[in-house]
Amino acid sequence: MSIKKALLESPRDTRLLWLSAFLRLTAFGASNIVLTAYLAALGVSESRIGIFMTTTLVGDVVLSYILTWYADIIGRRRIMFFGSLFMVLAGLMFAQATSFWWLLFAAIIGVISPTGDEIGPFKSIEESAIAHLTPLSDRASVYAWHWLISCAGQATGTLFSGIFIQKLQDNGWQLIESYRAVFYVYAILAAGKCITMLFLSEKAEMNHSKHISISETMSLLTDDEEREQSKSKIINLSKETSNVLKRLLCIFMIDSFAAGFMPSSWLVYYFSETFSLNPKTLGSLFFSTSIANSLSSLPSSIFARALGPVKATLSVQVPSCLLLISIPFSSNFYMAVVELVLFYSTTAMDVVPRQVILTNLINPSELTRAMGIVNVGKTFARCIGPSVIGKLAGEGYLWTGFIINGGLTLVADFMLWIMFYGVDEKIKMAEG
Repeated sequence: MSIKKALLESPRDTRLLWLSAFLRLTAFGASNIVLTAYLAALGVSESRIGIFMTTTLVGDVVLSYILTWYADIIGRRRIMFFGSLFMVLAGLMFAQATSFWWLLFAAIIGVISPTGDEIGPFKSIEESAIAHLTPLSDRASVYAWHWLISCAGQATGTLFSGIFIQKLQDNGWQLIESYRAVFYVYAILAAGKCITMLFLSEKAEMNHSKHISISETMSLLTDDEEREQSKSKIINLSKETSNVLKRLLCIFMIDSFAAGFMPSSWLVYYFSETFSLNPKTLGSLFFSTSIANSLSSLPSSIFARALGPVKATLSVQVPSCLLLISIPFSSNFYMAVVELVLFYSTTAMDVVPRQVILTNLINPSELTRAMGIVNVGKTFARCIGPSVIGKLAGEGYLWTGFIINGGLTLVADFMLWIMFYGVDEKIKMAEG
């Protein structure tokens, strides 16, 4: 399926999942611009902000693990609806509370993203549902649109937040009150996500998705692995899924561990402090990076089909990591902006290839749980970085996060090439 055809002919449930992702990432993008600055305005030190982010991610790991593991039993729509409802409550709490501990509690249960990226159970469940709603040969294009729409939401939230805060301050609002207003918007967007979930059909559930060809996925497994699909195992993963998952987890967790040393919230803080940028300029800058990020998903699906997902990942991630490492060595603001935009133009081009690897090598009936484990593992690995970088920021070494992030990401990419060498050809053969 072509990129254009994927957009026009995807089923109604897939479109609703795209809308859900757009609303969620708009909320995350809006809160990402203000989260670190809001906590600092409340008198929270940089080291405690790092601890706040780490603790939020740890709490998210526990909740996401439970919810994604049992999502196909409890019901995907039910999990996503109540998760959205908790987002509403978290937004309202952030808009009113001042206590560090109440804010931490709200961030954990209500999926306030400390990194500006995806956290919570939503991504795993959405991607699993989309995989079941989409034939194997069409997934690269459909996932590309899913990523583009998500990033467009993040860009919209980022731009809105920067302009909104600047307008409120121009009209005499106190800085901290303008930050709180953003979290009211967060709650409104989450309410819209709740409503969207009510319109999903039964087709989004696992028991209506079993007709997707299991043989498509099984043909990609190595010859010595078992071919029998277990229908009775509700909790445990099959042997072949576990074998693939262990290798993927190792790679994805190193990659996510790296990302924790320069999450987007600290990236916003770095540019704000280093170049003394106002909220409007910050919002415009990171709107541009989000747009660049979202547009990169379309060529990434083309690369994944042409080169195979493993080669496609390596071809874009190596230059992306080098661009990230170079940012703190930039001689002026404009050079740093060029490197930042180029970094965002390439860093997400591995997302679609990795989704293709995961959804093609995992048994369809175990996909939600497998994706849940992957995303929980990634979040857990990301927990360490924010507290460490918070400590480094307090001592004037925030810039080292760029180097740690870029270096470790390169390690993860070369591990992918070593562990999954030859998978490209198998996937291309299966897609016909």
